[in-house]
Amino acid sequence: MTLPQPEDLAAAQSARRKAYLHVLPPLFITSVIAYLDRVNLAYAKLTMNQDLQFSDEVFGLGAGIFFLGYVLFEIPGALIAERTSPRKWLARIMFSWGLVSGLMAFMTQVWEFYLLRFALGLAEASLYPVLYASCIPRWFGAGDRPRAIALLLASLQVSNIIGAPLAGWVLGFQLPGLEGWQTLFLLEALPALIFAVILLRWFCDDPAQATFLNADEKKWLLDQYKRECHAKLETRHYTVMQALCDPKVLKLCLIYFLWITGFWGFGYWMPSVLKALSGWSDLALGWMVVPPMCLSLGFMLWIGHRSSVTGEKRFHGAIGLFIGAVGLLLGTSFDNPWLSYLMLCMAAVGVYAPFGVWWSYPTTFLTGSAAAGAIGMINSFGNIGGFVGPYCIGWLKETSGGYTLGWVYLGLSLALAGCLMLTLRHTPRDL
Repeated sequence: MTLPQPEDLAAAQSARRKAYLHVLPPLFITSVIAYLDRVNLAYAKLTMNQDLQFSDEVFGLGAGIFFLGYVLFEIPGALIAERTSPRKWLARIMFSWGLVSGLMAFMTQVWEFYLLRFALGLAEASLYPVLYASCIPRWFGAGDRPRAIALLLASLQVSNIIGAPLAGWVLGFQLPGLEGWQTLFLLEALPALIFAVILLRWFCDDPAQATFLNADEKKWLLDQYKRECHAKLETRHYTVMQALCDPKVLKLCLIYFLWITGFWGFGYWMPSVLKALSGWSDLALGWMVVPPMCLSLGFMLWIGHRSSVTGEKRFHGAIGLFIGAVGLLLGTSFDNPWLSYLMLCMAAVGVYAPFGVWWSYPTTFLTGSAAAGAIGMINSFGNIGGFVGPYCIGWLKETSGGYTLGWVYLGLSLALAGCLMLTLRHTPRDL
């Protein structure tokens, strides 16, 4: 066996460092903006439902319809990006969702609400599969991937840390002729339109295009990606169709469906549940979302780092789901609002924690178009859960008059997802 030369080690260290410094920031900002445009609906609901006379069931259905549009174009979009240019496809996604998100400020009817939410899902479809399957693997090897994805998906909590207080403030502020919720949709659509243009100049599809790398660094990153792809193909060569039908992929689809049922049910209804339990103002509510998001951010980064160090994925992924399940199952059990708030913090920690580990798993046995297609399908199944969770909470709220049954349903979904995650096959640390 040939030992690595000092110059190879130096190139590897500098190439990895530059990948973290130059590749993750534009992807991170893209994800922050995407999540802001998803969850602003949760805060708009605090005044929008009354202004437009939407029931909780109408809101839940509208929140979920986003994911039906998302599912339809998830796999085709991921394959298009993999076979053409991830950078250009991401910019197209951002610009189109920014336009649709801004139009939501002018809806007045239930059917317009449903149509725009469906169109927003179509516009944003394949965003995260492109990030996970076409962007991250070209720059980060198997050992770095859980940490890199955890850092990327810290954007989910950061968007809440920024967006929740901002939304609470904007709801009390109106542009001339507009209500607060309309102002919120308009203001939060602008970053997507602007950053779509910036992304085209900032991001590179692969190391060969990067001006911030020298020749040795480019060679090391390209060779790392080729070696990993070759190792996977030697184990088994997957066509796209074989990947979509593989039992491991189908199990991942089921786990992600159960998890995202809980994740988006919690995400879209958490401000409303917290307000019902506490009676806090919209502005106070926005600030009270910050501590649980900070806790969940720290825990997710720690889980991703530990998984990268140890190479273990199953337990590192499942532990967060079990914590989240406890928080949701007990979330409405207390009369004291501060105890309920503590359970909300646990739920927030749990539903976010596994992301970095989770999206590093499919790329341990899939590569190229097979990985893009499979990750697109896994994300599609999860986003069906994104429809089921919010809608069921709204329906159960209408039928039972409270949030307890809905929160229990979400908690059981997370618990089952955690149990199934423990049954995944152990993967080697290095491929």
